[in-house]
Amino acid sequence: MVNMLFICLMLLVAYSERLSPIEHPTLSPIGLTFPILALINAGFLLFWLLITQWKYALLPFIGFLLCSAQIRATFPLNLFRGNPPEEHLKLLSYNVMSFDADKKENGQNPILRYLKESEADIICLQEFIVSSKNQYLTQKDVDKALAAYPYHHVSKENPHMACYSKYPILSVTPLHAKKSRNGAFAYEITQGVDTLLVINCHLESNRLTQEDKATYEDIIEAPETAKVKEGIRLFTKKLGENSAKRAPQAEKVAQTIAESKHPYVIVMGDFNDSPVSYSHYAIGRQLNDAFAQSGLGAGISYHLNHFYFRLDNIMVSPSLQSYKCQVDNTISDSDHYPISCFVAKKR
Repeated sequence: MVNMLFICLMLLVAYSERLSPIEHPTLSPIGLTFPILALINAGFLLFWLLITQWKYALLPFIGFLLCSAQIRATFPLNLFRGNPPEEHLKLLSYNVMSFDADKKENGQNPILRYLKESEADIICLQEFIVSSKNQYLTQKDVDKALAAYPYHHVSKENPHMACYSKYPILSVTPLHAKKSRNGAFAYEITQGVDTLLVINCHLESNRLTQEDKATYEDIIEAPETAKVKEGIRLFTKKLGENSAKRAPQAEKVAQTIAESKHPYVIVMGDFNDSPVSYSHYAIGRQLNDAFAQSGLGAGISYHLNHFYFRLDNIMVSPSLQSYKCQVDNTISDSDHYPISCFVAKKR
């Protein structure tokens, strides 16, 4: 009975991604608990197998089958990942947190050096904020370092985003929902005889204050204290409100994908939401999650204040195949890790 309870909870949370946060704001954050519920049910599965109660082991096994898409999005196990074909593109998405602009190592900004050495063909950046008045990093510094990318678009107003490409950018269209500081840009990029639709997203942040983050850390480190109930109530309210702000932004991106005449569509960026969320579901209904398709492990891309989630994504249309999608945790100069993958056109 206890196992059945946790299976039902896991399925409820898994399919909560289909509920609009505008209509159900208090339910929208529960997708964050999916990894915990999946681990609990994995523990039950192991328990039944160890005591050779095979018929009971079917309970969590069937539960996992019913939410296999959410499990694959959260923790894919693509153990045998093939190499991309010779004709491929490398994609990179990175929330650069203003390049942590006053930081230098050996006279270079580490994030800018990482981008320069990435060998990516198309780079989408979020929180791209540089100033001509900054003595450490200016737009000229960025353009000089990324001289291998002759085509680029930089938004100097909210949302601060940029795209650097080795291929011509034909057009740029802002995809911003009303009364919103965040949103997306759609770029038409030519590659040979084909035109790609590349969408760079930075959906609404949860806008947690330092006090909120300190409260969250207290809950994680001391869950038995009296702060827990009040902290959970405040977090649910704030996360729900910002999920409701993300919903129209995600729907705007989904609408653009649906109306596009281009066979090759790529969406990259910081969704500010977990793989089990309305934002991820709304955008991903017509696309394949590159990390689920060719990644390995949890792929945690946000790494501060004990908020260990994959908030950054690369999604591709069914006409493209992704290879070796990974979140690179070797560079920690932003609060996000970069995510990259190779893609090739299906024949």
